[in-house]
Amino acid sequence: MKDNGLKYVILVGDGMGDEPIAALDGKTPLEAARTPVMDGLASHGQLFRLRTVPPGFPPGSDVANLSLLGYLPEECYSGRAPLEAASMGVSLPDGAVAFRCNFVTLERQGEAVRMIDYSAGHITSEEAGKLIAFLQQKLGNDLCHLYPGVSYRHLLVFRGNREGLQTVPPHDHTGQMVSEYWQRYRAYPALMELMEQASALLADHPVNTERRAAGKNPANGIWLWGEGESPSMRTLHDQFGVTGALISAVDLLRGIGVCAGMEIIRVPGATGYLDTNYSGKAEAAIDALSRHDLVFVHVEAPDEASHQGELQLKLQAIEDFDQKIVKPIVEGLEARGVSFRLAVTMDHFTPLRIRTHSESPVPLFVYDSRQPATGAPYCERNAAAASLLATGRDFINLLLER
Repeated sequence: MKDNGLKYVILVGDGMGDEPIAALDGKTPLEAARTPVMDGLASHGQLFRLRTVPPGFPPGSDVANLSLLGYLPEECYSGRAPLEAASMGVSLPDGAVAFRCNFVTLERQGEAVRMIDYSAGHITSEEAGKLIAFLQQKLGNDLCHLYPGVSYRHLLVFRGNREGLQTVPPHDHTGQMVSEYWQRYRAYPALMELMEQASALLADHPVNTERRAAGKNPANGIWLWGEGESPSMRTLHDQFGVTGALISAVDLLRGIGVCAGMEIIRVPGATGYLDTNYSGKAEAAIDALSRHDLVFVHVEAPDEASHQGELQLKLQAIEDFDQKIVKPIVEGLEARGVSFRLAVTMDHFTPLRIRTHSESPVPLFVYDSRQPATGAPYCERNAAAASLLATGRDFINLLLER
């Protein structure tokens, strides 16, 4: 790689932040995990706290990752699903709205509905693709069109009335009764009919028959949420004068990158879970910096483990992030003699105790290969007294030394 000037790297461990846990002797997973690379870089960098979720906004990955790229959500956010539509190359017609469409595992008894699994057992993209194609063939019409995404994450483009509908993310209600939220769709007959018919069609589909036989949760329902119309966003280059590339397995993040005018790098084998292609992501990041000023690498696994309430999986995800993303990217840049400013952060906290997101300011550090500083290991406790960056724009201006 030829050094064409200072490079900028943003590495995001989605949902890494957490609370002290008794089973870890009062440490957080980030404190307890073995993260020698992040700790070493942070000890020679600067620690900060960043408010990624503005007051009045839900603490979702959509809002938080917009902030991490320097956007002010209050200026451009219109919903999660439209960003995912942008990633998938799906244009929203005038008057249409996009919904995120999860495959979920529901338990239903009469009017009572329980959310067993927000991801249908992390169904594979191959399995889910068959189900979405089947539902589109059976249920697609002028009002509803279903598009396949990754694993359990899919898209509905809807042309009917949804005014006043307030949806909720299924991952916020794992193991809980969701009857109240299910009933909200009854005021919108086209959506309710779609969801009810989908449940009936999915019940005996061969994909679900095979999943049950293998002891896996079936995709026996769809859940619609994150609705919105197309956003209006200026590109990263227009705002900050830099070009960038984004690497993620998640359509939401890719959609943000599309709207930001970034190159979207799709790494084969990137799954958004613990089995993702870490080495492919790291190699793609180093390569992208030969073409761009900035690269943004997002890893979903810590967040997924948090939503599942699995402490050991979260520890593994954090350690994998340290060893399989941060380490090879830093070593690769150093081996090529590239000067860089690197930020390691999370988009939001996802405490295992509540198994969903919280809006607390996130800890981050910035390391400058030209000017090593004196800092402290990377964790929530050490960042608690650090300077607060009030917006994502403040963060990007800091990273870019603007």
